[in-house]
Amino acid sequence: MRNRQVTLHVALTVGGLLMLFPFVWMLLTSFKGTHQMLNNPTDWLPSPFVPGNYGAVLGESTILPAYWNSFYIAAINVVLTLLTSAMAAYAFARIKFRGSGALFVLFLATQMVPPQVTITALYIMLAKIGWVDSHLALIVPTIVNPFAVFLLRQFIRAVPVELEEAARLDGANRWTIFWRVILPNIKPGLGAMGIIAFLAAWNSYFFPLIFLNTPELFTVPLLLATYAKQFGAIDYGLILAASSIAVVPTLIAFLIGQRKIINSMAASGLGGR
Repeated sequence: MRNRQVTLHVALTVGGLLMLFPFVWMLLTSFKGTHQMLNNPTDWLPSPFVPGNYGAVLGESTILPAYWNSFYIAAINVVLTLLTSAMAAYAFARIKFRGSGALFVLFLATQMVPPQVTITALYIMLAKIGWVDSHLALIVPTIVNPFAVFLLRQFIRAVPVELEEAARLDGANRWTIFWRVILPNIKPGLGAMGIIAFLAAWNSYFFPLIFLNTPELFTVPLLLATYAKQFGAIDYGLILAASSIAVVPTLIAFLIGQRKIINSMAASGLGGR
């Protein structure tokens, strides 16, 4: 048993280092000069050390607005996703109606449809209501999240029905039970799903690429994609420095919420047990 544990830890350590390699390479390379990157790309350590790449990125007038755009879009997306998903999950978990099982399966099946398939219809619909080249096009279509509904439904089903019955005897209606009984008891699931939703919104590239045209509205991933054109010849130092800055919020969110995510997956039955 001990040998198996040692082997497992060694394999996990090696796997973790392999996954960490691209991030470490990006961070170190962001401090290199263009000459070293092009002529000695395999050198790990910067020689000479070039911190000016970060100064050049932060000096760009577009980086801070893009940062703000990504942050507030992700924050709004998290709040609306949690609200709509929790209400839908409560309905599927507690309110019995004809065809609820089939409707839930159909709802989850929409996850199998890639967004590229429906993007044309979505673009036409948003263009007709004037939301193209607007942040509303990045927020509203993404707040319906089947995975979030499924995850929170699993948590709600774990809440004892007796708590709701006691609240109902005290005169609470459905809305009061949802806010005062259900939500406080599924905080781990809400926290984990909030982090997942934030990371997905922050890293989103496809939707901003399709719907945004005005540079002032660009998000961080879309801005990074335009850097090569913006600076003429590709300046890899600037691009990697900007990428390193862009990854900071996602890294912080992961470090804060990794345990919540793992625990919530296990509690919801997604842990493989």
